[in-house]
Amino acid sequence: MTSIIPARTATTRTRPAPGSLGPDPVCTVTAPLAPRARLLPSLAAVYRAQLSRARVARIPLLFVATFQSVGIMILMRGVVDGGAEARAVVAGSSVLVVAFVALNLLAQYFGQLRASGGLDHYATLPVPPAAVVLGAAAAYASFTVPGTVFTAITGSVLFQLPMTHLWVLVAVVPLSGAALAGLGAALGLLAPRPELATLLGQLGMSAALLLGVLPAERLPEPVGWARDLLPSTYGVEALARSFDARPDWGIIAFFLAICAAVGVLSLAVATWAYRRAAVR
Repeated sequence: MTSIIPARTATTRTRPAPGSLGPDPVCTVTAPLAPRARLLPSLAAVYRAQLSRARVARIPLLFVATFQSVGIMILMRGVVDGGAEARAVVAGSSVLVVAFVALNLLAQYFGQLRASGGLDHYATLPVPPAAVVLGAAAAYASFTVPGTVFTAITGSVLFQLPMTHLWVLVAVVPLSGAALAGLGAALGLLAPRPELATLLGQLGMSAALLLGVLPAERLPEPVGWARDLLPSTYGVEALARSFDARPDWGIIAFFLAICAAVGVLSLAVATWAYRRAAVR
């Protein structure tokens, strides 16, 4: 049975020697506890656990997220002929697969976890809070890789875009996934009820759909400002510019750097929200 001792030392009572007088002396023996788990091993353990837990729902997740994005591209094919607008549609639809899982479903997961008391289980584990958030986010984002690649290839064929630089997805998927997963986890942990967490996640995915798939040139200026605040926007811009005949790699790296910075910020907010929810 594990005993909970908040201090770093344990007190033990010793018996006096025969013939001695006075009460039993109490001596303090320094008993160092086990060291706190490091971030990377904890992250790997949480990632494997979450990956095996969500593996049952992998096929439905991939089908729904991919079918939704491919259907949007087919609908937009009758409106957009080519050029910059076609590149924006394909890039936005590809990143939308990440948004569906990392933003919408992760908000639902953490909202239900908080409502059911599942956070108490994680709070008893000797793992950093960042490992719990990052592990769950990485596991959910991992399911988006096949769907994102399939959507990008299908869109390239549909709109006759070059596929030479689709390797940019190697950077776009994890960076966009981190930014969106951090936002989804924060929404689920800060929402007072799981129903509200589900609503916020769906609203966030709808924003990623409308602001990411539609070409920026056709959006009103106030809506364009909101698009700049969406974490996935910079991943969409980086992927869209990779379809150019001669991509400007400096601009692409700039957009990816912004996406990485937003991802670090959103995951930090999600970690803070986890600490706040775990102590309540």
